[in-house]
Amino acid sequence: MRIRVRRTGGFAGIERSAEVEVTGPEWESLAASVLAAAAAVRGVPDGFSYEITIDGRTVRCADPHLTDDQRTLVTRVLKEGA
Repeated sequence: MRIRVRRTGGFAGIERSAEVEVTGPEWESLAASVLAAAAAVRGVPDGFSYEITIDGRTVRCADPHLTDDQRTLVTRVLKEGA
């Protein structure tokens, strides 16, 4: 499964993105939860906005309204991805 995270916004407005190719039940469960929780949520001024693409399906979310699974996935992909 290919997962791409794009983070924009923040005080400095710097964009950051990363992509990983992963397998395994933990990643599959996390991805399914993130896709199921997809809802257009408006962020806050100077907060981060995220675009998460999982095997071609894209969802958008924003701080401070991330679910625990969205936050976990974003953190892991930005840390592990290139």
